[in-house]
Amino acid sequence: MSRARIRLVIAATAAVLAAGTLPASASAQAAPGAGVSARHHQPPRWQQPAETIRQIPLQGAVNVRDIGGYRTWTGGQVRQGLVYRSDALSKLTAADITTVSGLGLKKAIDFRIPMEVQYDGADKLPPGLSATARPISDLGLYGTLVGAIGSGDPVKQEQMLGGGRAEAYMRDIYRTFVTSPENRAQFATTLREIADGGQAPLLYHCTSGKDRTGWMSYVLLRALAVPEATAERDYLASNTFRGAYDAQVRAGLKQSGRMQNPDLLIPLQEVRQDYLDAATVRMEADYGGFYGYLTQGLGLDLRTLTKLQSRMVR
Repeated sequence: MSRARIRLVIAATAAVLAAGTLPASASAQAAPGAGVSARHHQPPRWQQPAETIRQIPLQGAVNVRDIGGYRTWTGGQVRQGLVYRSDALSKLTAADITTVSGLGLKKAIDFRIPMEVQYDGADKLPPGLSATARPISDLGLYGTLVGAIGSGDPVKQEQMLGGGRAEAYMRDIYRTFVTSPENRAQFATTLREIADGGQAPLLYHCTSGKDRTGWMSYVLLRALAVPEATAERDYLASNTFRGAYDAQVRAGLKQSGRMQNPDLLIPLQEVRQDYLDAATVRMEADYGGFYGYLTQGLGLDLRTLTKLQSRMVR
């Protein structure tokens, strides 16, 4: 590619990212059945065909997906088979490991903190592949849950999680995706590795594959010029994939007597638009918008963002 062509591509990428997203009236429609509805947008002037979320069905993990397939508002499509998102891989069966082996992964990134790995177990991966620890803070949420459930005390559980406290906790966690230098560094490193392409196919995950993984995926999709509404619906789809499993967890806690009111966990188990909004509002306040978050908050230069587009969009 000539220098003039490179400059043109970089300029085009800058224009796309500076715009952030098209106006709501030009947002694409995402797949049906993608969890809780996103905030209302104005009716679109045009619609692209509904897109199917590409889940990888496994027995020991319920929220494993290929990030590819989405259309961008620049007319491209995110390539499939390059980046995967998931919940923890510590409970994979032998058959699951065979399925994961078929993805040809070169790297698996674990966003869990050490306490989560200690309690839930290390990832079970195909031979020759080991997880790269890249912990992103949960503000002590996992420890809070362990303490609340372990106490078996309904009064203590209500004091810790009831009265909107669980929801407030989640919003605080999402804000740290923007405000914490350590968290931003982990997200930025992952985006640079995706842009480099040398370790593709690549997978990243946390415990439930919905919050840290959900934000990572939201940022990646928007950086690829996937419409904001589509990126939101991909984020909210975790409710669809996790719903039945999370309900079983609550039923088990009720039956065992460890929680009298396991519905206290629902705000922690779900993804919600207002959690995502807590992060994006903070992003607007600190960096003036998505482009500022990418370039100032995550420290990604235009060449890296151009490489990301080139690698991931066809």
